[in-house]
Amino acid sequence: MKTFELKNKAQKSENGEHILGFEETGSHACYMIYGILKPEEKDRLIKSGSGHEEMVIAVKGDFQITGHYSGILKEGSAFHISGEHECFLENKGAADAIYIIAGGHSESGHH
Repeated sequence: MKTFELKNKAQKSENGEHILGFEETGSHACYMIYGILKPEEKDRLIKSGSGHEEMVIAVKGDFQITGHYSGILKEGSAFHISGEHECFLENKGAADAIYIIAGGHSESGHH
């Protein structure tokens, strides 16, 4: 079994995310993003892109969502987004908030 360290890579990245995808897995079928939003950080773009779909789950903390969807994404809850639709995440809390995005190709989006 091969494991992938995500948290430290996300913490060290400029944008607070680490993408586990083709470069590490060798697969184009799916990918996963580990993301961290600092307290009061906002405007984190969520957009799967043409031919892709994503499920976004709040792992730690709650997120304010604006854009294609609006509302609060509570810890332990998720939403689905596809194509060119876009949302923005905001962490209004006093601690880091963590989300995970699981993504892949929609039927029409294979390479």
